[in-house]
Order: sequence, then C-alpha cells, then structure tokens
Amino acid sequence: MNLFQHYHQAQLQLQTRRHFLRDAAAGVGALWLGMQSAGASSGGPIARDPAHPLAPRKPPFEAKAKRVIFLHMAGAPSQLELFSHKPELERLNGQDCPQEFLEGKRFAFIRGVPQLLGSYYPFHQAGESGQWISDRLPHFEQVIDKVTFIHSMTSDQFNHAPAQLLLHTGNQNLGYASMGSWLGYGLGSENQNLPGFVVLISGGRVPSAGKSAWGAGFLPSVYQGVQCRSEGDPVLFLSNPPGIDRKLRDRMLQAINQVNQQTYEEFGDPETLTRISQYEMAANMQLTASEAMDLADEPDHIHALYGTQPGRESFANNCVLARRLVERGVRFVQLFDWGWDAHGASESEALNSGFKNKCHQVDQPVAALLTDLEQRGLLDDTLVVFAGEFGRTPMRENRGGRTMQFVGRDHHPAAFSIWLAGGGVQRGMAYGETDPIGYEVTKDPVQFRDLHATMLHLMGFDHKQLVFPHQGLDQKLTGVKPARVVREIIA
Repeated sequence: MNLFQHYHQAQLQLQTRRHFLRDAAAGVGALWLGMQSAGASSGGPIARDPAHPLAPRKPPFEAKAKRVIFLHMAGAPSQLELFSHKPELERLNGQDCPQEFLEGKRFAFIRGVPQLLGSYYPFHQAGESGQWISDRLPHFEQVIDKVTFIHSMTSDQFNHAPAQLLLHTGNQNLGYASMGSWLGYGLGSENQNLPGFVVLISGGRVPSAGKSAWGAGFLPSVYQGVQCRSEGDPVLFLSNPPGIDRKLRDRMLQAINQVNQQTYEEFGDPETLTRISQYEMAANMQLTASEAMDLADEPDHIHALYGTQPGRESFANNCVLARRLVERGVRFVQLFDWGWDAHGASESEALNSGFKNKCHQVDQPVAALLTDLEQRGLLDDTLVVFAGEFGRTPMRENRGGRTMQFVGRDHHPAAFSIWLAGGGVQRGMAYGETDPIGYEVTKDPVQFRDLHATMLHLMGFDHKQLVFPHQGLDQKLTGVKPARVVREIIA
C-alpha cells in the first residue's frame, strides 16, 4: 500500500468516525427528546426519503390551499397612496407633526419636525364590499371583492434588508429558512420535473435582502428557491453548451451520480442524496422548464388580459409565469418587484411620477392573475399574497430640517396594509384598523409571524408543529415568540 493509499484510508476512517459520532449524538438526542415529548405533541422533524426529498406529502390537517403565489413589492409601497383612506390626514396636510408621534421613535431618515402629508391621490369606495381604494389601481379595483385586506400589519424592522428577511424567513437575521422552503420541506412538490419553489424577479434588481430572502437556511438545500428568468434560458446554463448533446449529458449525469452514490455509501451524509436528486431534476428541467416558461404558446387574449410582452423581463410576464407554474404543480412561486422605495430627488418624483409608474406596471397584471386563476378553477386552492416589507409614514420625510428638500415618505413598520386572496381566505373583507392618520394600529394588530401562522394553517399545518432541529432548538417559521392564526379572515 503506497503513501497515498495510507493517507486516503486514514482520512476515510477519520471522516467515518466523525459522522458516526455526529449521528450517534443526534440519535441519542432525538431519543431523549422523543421520550420527553411522548404524548405531548405530534410535532417533530418531517420524515422524508433523502433520495426523494421533494416527493409529495399530505399535510397533517385538512388544507384549504395547495399552493402559494407571493407578490412582494420590494421597497414597500405607501399604503396611504393605495389602500388606507385617511380623511383626517387630508385635513391636517401641511401641519407640523405632533411631538407625541416623534418622541422616543426611530426613523430611517426623518430629522427635525416633519409636516403631515395627506394622500397624493383621491380615494373612493369600490365593489359590492365598498372597500376604499385610490385611483392608482383601476384594474385591481375590478377584482377588489375577491380579496381581504389586513390594515393592521405591524413590524419592528424599519430598514429594507432585515424587514424583508423578517417577512420571508420569520427572522431579521441571515441564515433562516424562507416560507417557500418550509412548505417544500413540509409538502414536497407535485411535479418532480420542476422545483417546488420558484423565484421570479422584475424591476431590474433583486430585493435588498438578496438571495437570502428565498434561501433554505438550515433546511436541506434542495428546498431553497430556484431563481428563474422570464427571458432566455429559464435557469442559467440550462441549455447544453456547444458540442454537448442530450446523450452525452445523460452519460455525464450517470457518472456524477455514481460518484455521489459511492460517497453516500462511504460517509452516509443525506445531503449527498439530495445532490443526486438535484442533478436529476436539473436534467429533467432541460425539457420541462423551458416549456413551462415559454409564453409564446399563450393565446392572444391572455396577453391582452395581462398586458404581457413575451421575450422581456416584466412583472406582467412573471404573473403569467406564476400561473403557468402553479398549474404544473409548483408549490410556491415568489415574485419580487423592485422599485417601490418612496424616495426621490423630490417629493413629486417619489410619490408622483415614480409611484405612478410602479402602479401602472402592477395594476393590470395583478387583476389579471386573480381573474385568470379563478377562470381556471385555481383560485379557491391557490393563496395569493400582496405585501411590502413595511409601510410609509403619514408625515413627509425630512432629512435635515426645514432647510432640506422633502423626499417622499419615510419607512414605517408600525402600521401598514397587505392583502390576500383565494386559498380559503374570505372575500371582500377588511381586517384591522389604524388611527385617524394611519400612524399606529388601534385594532387587531397582525405581526409577520401571525401571517406565517395563518398561511401554514391554510396549507394544513400547525405552525407550532412544523419544526426542524437546529442549534439545539426545534426551529419554526414563526420563531419563539407567540404567534396566532388570524382566523377572522378565513372563509
């Protein structure tokens, strides 16, 4: 036996011993936890086949929703220019903000004494439900009776990146698993040839939180979101390079899988089986993903409904792709639309021209998505969520006193609005209230962890029982603080 063989054998023994000790410790710990919790709860890590981590599974409870389309308006749109009608704020427009709203509060940019700022746009009641809406969303107004507004959202993060992480992973810090990853972990995927969690980007930039907003965190990596593009290859390097055909690619895949299988047999790391599964899915995606992401076979009336232009990256295109993906069994589709940060060189730019453009870009596609899903019989069991990471202040942003230029509304996590539709949610309802100027929640506050608990409930899970052991804790999407299911909005 030569020196290299001796070295390899020693390394193999070392690795095997390390894995044995790790697995033995985990096994004893799991046994102890099981003894401690016997009969107390049915919660625990999801039993899964490492060789088929995305195999579909039934939720433990009856589910109202089978899939989710999450529309994230990155940068946080102003609820006071869209959904939150405040006549008293209109009356007080231009007056100095009372000191009680400023003392002891933290803001991202406000300095000195800002002035109160009424809505830039007129509000009116719409639909049979008579819900208030500004004139910026004329298409969405036509489907307003399909949605439930939550006007009492509140958060404790006022900077974009941590606020986005809190919204999507339940924690403002890096390293935690996103909603889509949790649902993939709990439910698997209905289509083994496509990812269970797909991410689509519009607006020219990824959100401030970056790819961590759709990361798997401590969950197995197979559950992280897969970013797809609405132009070119859906996934980078999905097509075969020059000189490589399908037959040769299959032979390469077989060889890689043999090496990975041998590695798994030697070391027993289930992540190796996950890697095999991911390679196989990548091969299958060469055939299925391109078809799923091809808008050319959509009829003309669908393009007219959404306002799509195939071959371009746009929010409208991504809405059609979201419908096509959930039709094909994708569990969670996440749309990020960047550009909603209400700052600018002037207040007019921040809340007038720039804001108008963003509203125009999303208004028709969002209304079309709800209409299209309903026409296809998909809305009843598809949960659609529209949200920013926080709201906007009822006072002007003022970066340096009265001598500085006003530049829109500041970040405001204390009170803002989101909406939900389909997937077991009531229609034509408004939940929660804020004070007369929209500064603080006065009735039925809803934290992001409450939203997460409600979403998991609609998908057939008790948020306290969908757990994953990590760093000595049974980690949950809803974290360690108390969370509640907002049952009032459930049909």
